Amino acid sequence: MTARTGDTGQRLSVDFIACEGRGLCAEALPELITPDDWGFPIVSHQAVPLRLLDDARETVRACPKLALRLGYGAAPRPDPGRREGAG
Repeated sequence: MTARTGDTGQRLSVDFIACEGRGLCAEALPELITPDDWGFPIVSHQAVPLRLLDDARETVRACPKLALRLGYGAAPRPDPGRREGAG
């Protein structure tokens, strides 16, 4: 855990091959997941705050297609050809 920010260092990620865009994860964890126009999750690139860690774990467990992951790793690098917020 990072004492400075109170985050866990863990981030959510999505396996878009497995995901069917049901939107259940966005309903369960709206603080970190927003559905796109088709129901597929847009996950926050921020580390999961400690206060949301239990909710994030439960949301990952509840994914019917096991497409949502929670793990350690570097934040994804932004695509230089894509504007922030576009999509």
